Amino acid sequence: MNHLVIDLTHGGVKIAISLAKKGKNVLAYDLYNTLGKIDAKMLSIYYVELIQLSDLSDFKGDMNVIYPIHMPLAFDDITKNNPELNYTFQTHHEAIFELLKDWGDDIPKVEVTGVKGKTSTVFMLKEIMMDENPLILSSLGALLYEDEREIMLKRNISITPANIKETIDLAYKIANPICKIADGVVESQNLRKYNSAIFESSLGASGIGDVGVLLNIAEDYPIAKGRSSASKAKKQVFRCNTVVCEKEAYDTYYGDVDHDKVNTFSLNDQSSNLYLENVAYSLNETTMNIAFKDVKTMNDNIISGKITLKAFAPGKHNVSNVLGAILTALSLEIPQDKIVRGIENFKGIPGRTNKKQMENSTIIEEINPGINTKAIEESINMVSSLDDYIVAIGGDYGITCEEIDEDKVSEFLDSLDIEVILTGDVGLSISKKMSKDCTVIEDYNKVYDIAVENNKNLLFIYRSDYRKLSQR
Repeated sequence: MNHLVIDLTHGGVKIAISLAKKGKNVLAYDLYNTLGKIDAKMLSIYYVELIQLSDLSDFKGDMNVIYPIHMPLAFDDITKNNPELNYTFQTHHEAIFELLKDWGDDIPKVEVTGVKGKTSTVFMLKEIMMDENPLILSSLGALLYEDEREIMLKRNISITPANIKETIDLAYKIANPICKIADGVVESQNLRKYNSAIFESSLGASGIGDVGVLLNIAEDYPIAKGRSSASKAKKQVFRCNTVVCEKEAYDTYYGDVDHDKVNTFSLNDQSSNLYLENVAYSLNETTMNIAFKDVKTMNDNIISGKITLKAFAPGKHNVSNVLGAILTALSLEIPQDKIVRGIENFKGIPGRTNKKQMENSTIIEEINPGINTKAIEESINMVSSLDDYIVAIGGDYGITCEEIDEDKVSEFLDSLDIEVILTGDVGLSISKKMSKDCTVIEDYNKVYDIAVENNKNLLFIYRSDYRKLSQR
């Protein structure tokens, strides 16, 4: 059988080479024409043949097409080049599952997806599972924790399914360096070890997770040129052994899913497996009383109980992420004292939901490549009753699949009785649709200066890739 890997921009090179190493006959199509010289050389070393789709006319027999879930091509765009081939289709996620299905049987593994809150939830779980030296793939990098020491395996890495394999391979290389010793003998030394793994995924899950987490479908944005959607792509999370899912997302999109071990969480739906009994919101420390019942664990046990804790979770969307992390930990049968300690240790992520002090001003940052209309509304609602806050909104376009409904945002901002500053391409564009006047500034750094100079606190909502923002 031939295996055709489509899209070498979003992890296809890793998948193609991994299949070739297993003795598969592998072809590759550079969908976006971005293949660099080094990757091209690596493909040639492993005898991966680069082709155009028109070249399929030269092949016979079986053709397994491995494609990204967001692929802009229809299947007909591929098969029309040679209708006589026996085609099968497999997503990148499914290919990674096949490559890793025998990996990590002795450690707990979590895959996290959702429209919002993925990175924050990953790092909450990191705090909870710190004793197990977690291996992590996140939008902030591939990381390994050893005795609470952070080891950056790779900083600029995307959360595509292929990079789960890349993260594992990077951890293996750092744990098993090749060392020359006496008489020319080469040995490897096992210097580091991880005992758990947490993988963030943008559009679904591979299925290797003992627990797969679907945090929300905050906006069901279209993908694949409108032929699919976020909710359809993220349905892949149900390939995992146990699934944690927001109750509202489950009821809206996945009522037809046949899965024996689904645990749901909700801010207020008491029919879910975990929900809030009581909550006292605070910009500094939110207190939660949580009830859980009939939670199905990875080890096929059923547990119920209550938890009270405090967390840095100033808004409803932050609390929802906390609930998802707690339910995930319960599904892994992590003791409650570790869960409480881990959540209370989580203080936000610099460049994401984060609180800091600048002179007399408290700064709450919501910096995220996925900031959209709903996220803006929820963030502003955190401070809408406080008259000592300035709200700043801005950012960049073209970062993620999700875009902002500027009409809705401008209408929402017009309804507010708080000071709003707009900045960046996003802010400038929104300002043109607003009926009331707002301060518009080009340099986002001046937002901080304005807050400090006026002795005001600041909520800064900025749509950006944190790696880009931190380099400015």
